[in-house]
Amino acid sequence: MPAARESLLEAAYTALARRPWGGVRMVDVAAVAGVSRQTLYNEFGSKEGLARALVRREADAYLAGVDRALKEGGLDGVAEWTVVSARRNPLVRAALTGCWSERLPSPTLSAVPSSSSVPAQRRADGPLPGPGDFVVAVRDRSVVALGVPGAAKSEAEALARDCEVAVRLALSCVMAPPGEGGVARMVREVVRR
Repeated sequence: MPAARESLLEAAYTALARRPWGGVRMVDVAAVAGVSRQTLYNEFGSKEGLARALVRREADAYLAGVDRALKEGGLDGVAEWTVVSARRNPLVRAALTGCWSERLPSPTLSAVPSSSSVPAQRRADGPLPGPGDFVVAVRDRSVVALGVPGAAKSEAEALARDCEVAVRLALSCVMAPPGEGGVARMVREVVRR
């Protein structure tokens, strides 16, 4: 039921934009998605399961954007994407920073045993990434995308360090927005690749 699953996640995201997570009702999410409440429970198991799947979806979308930004703009692009994505999406901001407000679902970051036969839900029930996990994931994706095959070990280590610095700089700009020139300028000044 991939279409129903995506409709439910989109309905939950829309509901979250209108009211705090505590006020989001499963029956309303199901109705907006055009499915029964039983379908919602079959798909996610509980409101916590829905929250975890929603956070996972937004984290995956952020990382897909990182991949696009690497192709289009390198580390500057990744830094800009990180700041813009966190500004636009409160779930991405919370996942990147670990700062969950009362308005948002605060799913536990540890794994939840899954009895679901739905592979996507079993994945959502696994551990959710924390801020440090995002730093590592974005750094590693950047190294793969920007690295030169056969580069000397010292060059590869320098690239990994530069990529991590760029990611951490972007995350600092999520918490304290940059001034004139934005985060891309800061990354260019710090990382001279």
